[in-house]
Amino acid sequence: MTLHTERRNCNYTFANLVGWQFLFHTEVSVLADAVVLRFMFRDQRAYMVCTPDDIPSRLIDALLEENHDSLTLMGLEDSQTEALGTMPGAFTIEVTPVRNQYDYIYRREDLATLRGHRFNGKRNHINRFYKEHPDFEYRPLTPELFDECRLLRERWVEKREVNDMLTAEQHVMENVFIHWQQLGMIGGSLFVDGRMVAFTYGAAVTTDTLDVCMEKADRHTEGAFSAINQQFAQHIPEQFVYMNREEDMGLPGLRKAKLSYHPEILLTYNVVQIKQNDRR
Repeated sequence: MTLHTERRNCNYTFANLVGWQFLFHTEVSVLADAVVLRFMFRDQRAYMVCTPDDIPSRLIDALLEENHDSLTLMGLEDSQTEALGTMPGAFTIEVTPVRNQYDYIYRREDLATLRGHRFNGKRNHINRFYKEHPDFEYRPLTPELFDECRLLRERWVEKREVNDMLTAEQHVMENVFIHWQQLGMIGGSLFVDGRMVAFTYGAAVTTDTLDVCMEKADRHTEGAFSAINQQFAQHIPEQFVYMNREEDMGLPGLRKAKLSYHPEILLTYNVVQIKQNDRR
């Protein structure tokens, strides 16, 4: 859907659409030369529009008619919302940036090498893992390792308050495992003393960008998260110039960690309310 565009939004990754379909009831259609996703968000119908160009006005007209002159678009980049403001037609447009949903997109080479002064702290932290576990093993993630992924995730969840998001995440992971080959998934794992201590997987969102959909590590193995992050970046195909590590969900610790890896792109995410003005 987005492979040959520069729309690197993680919500367009086909693996995510399949994985989360049970929760958002996502439907896909092609209208006015654009791929349109219709889904339910907090009991409200909403849309995402994937097109390499600006959203065509005839598509907005069609969606407004379908939704009785009131429309919610989600996940628009700043350039897309600016273009909407110049669109002909009697519309009222309200744009709300959602910082918690901005995607963190990194250069793969930066994550793979941690080269340069700005990554000094990261190198020191990850070198501790390599020093303490010199015989660690990186293995490509294959279906034969899925049971060990499940066990590791169970250990990761221990002592955490189970909530709807954690339950949904488990469902998503199982959906992805079931359709692993069809979705074109790429994954990696780390083993220490024959035991899995980290795993991750992702899929292409564009031809040059891999979306990292899942990453889990043993909380008791210092540096395991940093190590799987670097090792995965080193082992994925070189066609991927960028890695999208998705949003921070507004969690302060997660935001600090993602910013500390110096993203190349902080991809904006806007919710846009469009209303047709009185036609009389």
